[in-house]
Amino acid sequence: MANAIPVVKGHAYGNDFLLVPESAVAGQDLVHLTQAMCHRHTGIGADGLITYKFDGEAVRMRLFNADGSASEVSGNGVRCLAALVVRDNFGMSTVTVDTPAGPKVLELIGEAEDARTFRASMGVPSDIRVLTLDAGGERVQAVALSVGNPQCVVRVDRLEEARLHRLGAALEHHRQFPNRTNVSFVNIEARDRIRILIWERGVGPTLASGTGACGAAVATAAYWNGSRDIEVISPGGSQRVEWREDGLYLTGWAKLALEGKWLNPA
Repeated sequence: MANAIPVVKGHAYGNDFLLVPESAVAGQDLVHLTQAMCHRHTGIGADGLITYKFDGEAVRMRLFNADGSASEVSGNGVRCLAALVVRDNFGMSTVTVDTPAGPKVLELIGEAEDARTFRASMGVPSDIRVLTLDAGGERVQAVALSVGNPQCVVRVDRLEEARLHRLGAALEHHRQFPNRTNVSFVNIEARDRIRILIWERGVGPTLASGTGACGAAVATAAYWNGSRDIEVISPGGSQRVEWREDGLYLTGWAKLALEGKWLNPA
């Protein structure tokens, strides 16, 4: 079928992405295509769409959130792409992914059944600051920062889905964040273990977020006496974040779940 688009679906802890060769969607309206393919009922269903192209020894990617908006990077998304690259290149154990937020180098450190575990260099966090924001009918103290994309982290005594839905959208669209922001709610269980709920920019609630885990880890270490080597537990599972002198390192797995073709009705 002339308009069919090859696609692989991957996920990391339930945070799912559609991986599409850049050449297969040349000239397409990627906003509309992303919205159609990521739709949970009429499409394949995903939190985002990633286009990719090999560029020398690296692979270049662009990420679009489910609503069609562009994003700089995704920690779970780069792992899904790396899982595809490793699958298709026998013996490869290091993958460099070029993103709009800079190159991310992923080391394959384990394979079990259908999951591949990577330790990824995620860069140096920046613009770390404390904000007091009026949102969702309340005054909120938050830590804002960038881990390649914008993060807003709120510490809570108890994780509540209702508050996530009420405050997540309000904080994402707060005037303090002209390009919108990802939002994480953090409950601290120990110096080296936190639990989070995530509201992703352009998506809404997700089961996990790699950059969200990084942002939550940095906020916890910087302001709430957390360890710089910490377990971050989301509804989808547990990831490890290390904040070292040369930047952040994120460890977790990714799986490839589906391979097929999108029968694009042009």
